[in-house]
Order: sequence, then structure tokens, then C-alpha cells
Amino acid sequence: MQITIPGTGSIELKHLVCDYNGTIARDGHLMSNLDKTFAELAGQFTIHVLTADSGGTVTRELEGLPCRLHIITPGNEAEQKEAYILGLGAESVACIGNGANDRLMLKSARLGIAVLEGEGAATGALLHADIVVRSIYDALGLFMVPQRITATLRT
Repeated sequence: MQITIPGTGSIELKHLVCDYNGTIARDGHLMSNLDKTFAELAGQFTIHVLTADSGGTVTRELEGLPCRLHIITPGNEAEQKEAYILGLGAESVACIGNGANDRLMLKSARLGIAVLEGEGAATGALLHADIVVRSIYDALGLFMVPQRITATLRT
């Protein structure tokens, strides 16, 4: 997906990376109707989901979805998530998260989006994001209508 942002230039995004709990899932369960949205966006991005999977539900919840799952190990979770983004080539990555352990990936990615959802969002995630939205549906909607990203980030 290529997006032109007046005053910033053009960005080309190839990867969409999502945190799991608090971002696309609540209490370990995928939020409703995201399967359809993921299927639609999979034609534009490679979708990745990063999680520590503390609830042990992610494999079952994401079964059949067009995404790559990466389970991080306990400890240094923020650094592991950032390393994953850097390994993909941060300039081509959009990421979505809400937690303190998402702050570094939000900062490193070309486009970082913090979501508030029911769990709330850590201050560090908000401070390191390019865009803050109310929900995962609003976040993914930005990619369905990329002019929203342009309108928000133009200088």
C-alpha cells in the first residue's frame, strides 16, 4: 500500500503488525468480525500478530486467518517486538498496539497506531504512536480508506 502524505512524502507499507491482547483480542479472544477485515487486508499486506500468548489462546483464535503468528518469550518483550519490526524492514511496516511493551515497535515502525479499546493504552504507547484511535476497527479502517491516514498526518 502506497500513501502520499503532503509535507512528508510517500510511504510504502508491505507489512501490518498487530499486538494481540488489548489490541485485536480481549481477554484472549479475538474481537468479532476481524476475520473478515484481515481477509480483506491480506491482499495489501502481509499481516503479522505478535504476542506472549499468556492466556494460551492465540493459536486457536487465529486458526484459518491469513496472518503470521510470532510468539515472543517472557522478558524484554518491548525489545523483542522492536527487533521483529526491524527484521521486517521498519520503513515498510505499519503496526498497531496498546501496551507498554508495544511502545518501541510503535516508535520504530514507519507508521505506528495506538488503540484505546477496553483495556486502555499505556502512556508510552500513546507517546510513540503516529496516530491514536479509539478501537481496532478504527485502526484497520484507516487502511480500508487510506485518505484518513493522509488527512491525519499531513503537515
